[in-house]
Amino acid sequence: MVEGFYHSSKPLRCAGATSSGLAQEQSQSYIHHIGKEPLVYRNVGQHLRLAAEKYPNNEAIVSCHQAQRLTYSDVLEKVDRIAASFYQLGLKKGDRVGIWAPNGTQFYLSTLAAARAGMISVVINPAYQIPEIEYAIKKVGVKAIYIPERYLSQRYYEMLAQLAPELATSKPGELQSSKLPSLSAVIVDSESGGKLPGTVQYQDLFTLSSSEDQSKIESLQSQISPDSGVNIQFTSGTTGQPKAALMSHYGFVNNGIHIGFRNEFNLKDHRICVQTPFFHVFGMVIGIVAAMSYGTTLVLPGPGFKVAESLEAIDKEKCTVIYGTPTMYVDLVRRVREANIKLPPIDLAVTGGAICSPKLFEDIQEVLGVRQVKTVFGMTEASAVLFQSLFNESKDKVLETVGHLHDHYEAKVVDANGNTVPMGAPGELWVRGYGTMLGYWGDPQKTKETIDVDKWLKTGDQFELRPDGYGKIVGRMKEMVIRGGENIYPKELEDFLNTHPKILETHCIGVPDERMGEELCAYVRLKDEGQSLEHAEMKQFCKGKISHFKIPKYLRIVDEFPKTVSGKIQKFKLVERFKAEN
Repeated sequence: MVEGFYHSSKPLRCAGATSSGLAQEQSQSYIHHIGKEPLVYRNVGQHLRLAAEKYPNNEAIVSCHQAQRLTYSDVLEKVDRIAASFYQLGLKKGDRVGIWAPNGTQFYLSTLAAARAGMISVVINPAYQIPEIEYAIKKVGVKAIYIPERYLSQRYYEMLAQLAPELATSKPGELQSSKLPSLSAVIVDSESGGKLPGTVQYQDLFTLSSSEDQSKIESLQSQISPDSGVNIQFTSGTTGQPKAALMSHYGFVNNGIHIGFRNEFNLKDHRICVQTPFFHVFGMVIGIVAAMSYGTTLVLPGPGFKVAESLEAIDKEKCTVIYGTPTMYVDLVRRVREANIKLPPIDLAVTGGAICSPKLFEDIQEVLGVRQVKTVFGMTEASAVLFQSLFNESKDKVLETVGHLHDHYEAKVVDANGNTVPMGAPGELWVRGYGTMLGYWGDPQKTKETIDVDKWLKTGDQFELRPDGYGKIVGRMKEMVIRGGENIYPKELEDFLNTHPKILETHCIGVPDERMGEELCAYVRLKDEGQSLEHAEMKQFCKGKISHFKIPKYLRIVDEFPKTVSGKIQKFKLVERFKAEN
């Protein structure tokens, strides 16, 4: 019996096929991994209440940079206060609540409060610039947004005030903006503790509602369908504009349960050093929901990733599990080696968000002193994880595959015509299961292109499936570049760089990088002969208009692009050219 809020009844099994038919089926790249326990029909708010009842005194979250510790009992109480206050601000069930901030208890509590209130959290990259946040708010009709006053060089209040100058003269919660018509409430955690014009102070969310209002939040849970939307994640596409993937309570809860079980959270009280951001499904589902399923503790070293803060948190908080992208582990390994640091015993390191090299896996285990390294593979549109390492997995499987197909999921590998290829042959990975997104918000055409009529989700990854349920990434069907766990789609950047007064045409590619996995290189043709464009000039043009992680590390000026007979750009030749020159 698997712990973690499972029902005790056993799932039904289907009757077997004939021996000849079965042999034919097994020769094709298709697997259905039937779960040992049934899925649960529960929303995220109910999942949190069960965690508070089962693990009331377990620390749910420790935020080192904020010096804050909350038990699961504390979390439920604070979440319901915030949820009730959302209603006091005029929000309704189904409204979208934006969270534009780095990691912290405010992000954690606000996300769960939106779920308990029957609203939809919209998690937004804290690096977004003004054009990007304007697009995000408008795309999904954000009605309220939580922001810190500032973080690093970002001045969130000032940026919103530029978009909505009406904020300065608005009553708190009553913004009426011509440019952001959906947005009515701006919730700010100000540095001074004082109220900024037109905003609701974050701390006031704990006192706006009465005890009676807060008690209504629990009774509301039975009216929030597990099949309804709980969270929106922005994921870019080849069109250049981010798509807004709407995720369900059902997908989040069940993926979290199975992730936590495969990470052996049911075996002991773990403390997880979470280096990944909450605005990504890695932090949201693999982090928050999986931990909630087993009363596990999340430890936040800082608002963003800094290797020194991670190592300090692992040591002082006695973390037994580490979450991170390959880039983060590269930095951890380097620092531990250079400083000859001795870390406490670590049971598990989980890596995801980008492809991890075999050498890095070995370094994680040997240099960081980790008992076991596990990998996860998935996508935003599938509620996070599709393939994940099994228990006590062999080193070869960890190094050569992305893990084993998750329980209750189907997977197949198909050719360009959608026909299943032989087992072990490369093709595009398609998956079907409980975690598939509800769709792209306001974009039925893109939804139809990604999820077919039979509910197969097209991942865009070139993949090989093995008969034992393990999978291997061969490449990517799409042009997406994964830089240190951040997804970057060249078309968005190409369209932007083409607005530079000197640039005629741009094509961006991903190139290998030891630390980040991949970096961007922009190949450009200039408008006039004899012109020059320096890398620093291009960077300055990008600053404040696109997120820092999207700015190309390399710039190459060309006279012509390699093309096919039909005129299509051959990007693979640009990759070959870059490798030959470096």
